[in-house]
Amino acid sequence: MTDGVNSDLNMLAVQLLSAYVANNTVPREDLVELIRSTRAALDEPVKEAAPPAEQPPVAAVSVRKSLASADHILSMIDGKPYKTLKRHLATHGMTPDEYRTKFGLPKTYPMVAPSYSERRRAVAKEVGLGQRRAESMPAAGATKEKTKSVNGGKAAPSKPRTVPVSVDTTAPVAPAPAVKQPKAAKAPSKARAPRKTAARKAD
Repeated sequence: MTDGVNSDLNMLAVQLLSAYVANNTVPREDLVELIRSTRAALDEPVKEAAPPAEQPPVAAVSVRKSLASADHILSMIDGKPYKTLKRHLATHGMTPDEYRTKFGLPKTYPMVAPSYSERRRAVAKEVGLGQRRAESMPAAGATKEKTKSVNGGKAAPSKPRTVPVSVDTTAPVAPAPAVKQPKAAKAPSKARAPRKTAARKAD
């Protein structure tokens, strides 16, 4: 401590002792101990008051009442009904785990109303999600891996698809057209010799 602080503490100790001795009878042998204890008490740092214990949050409804209906869940924050609590908790800056911890709820406490959850599950089955997707994805993955292993890690090029042509076997088959044979070339006619006159005219 600085000299100024010590001086202030000494003055304060004198004032306290003077007031105490003026109103109380103190034996002479006890004065030294009284002065020492008073001065030591002034040297101790002032302890800060402990912050008040945080009060547990008060739930708007009980756990049993919050799950009384299958169509909704009552929020323990405002007591209003919700089909799902996730969006409601997000507006209050909380996650489902933080919500459960704050109100002392078990980990199995639902965030979605039972009827709403069943409705979503039924819609998923009608659309064909779930099992169909789970069956198709492993098969597609196995086909790709097999193709890569055969082609040294590269996917095989897709082959062009050939469209089958249907042939009607019951229709009558038209006869093949007759092929005309080429005509043989005619032999050249021999030159006719001039006819001899029956009688030559006399000179």
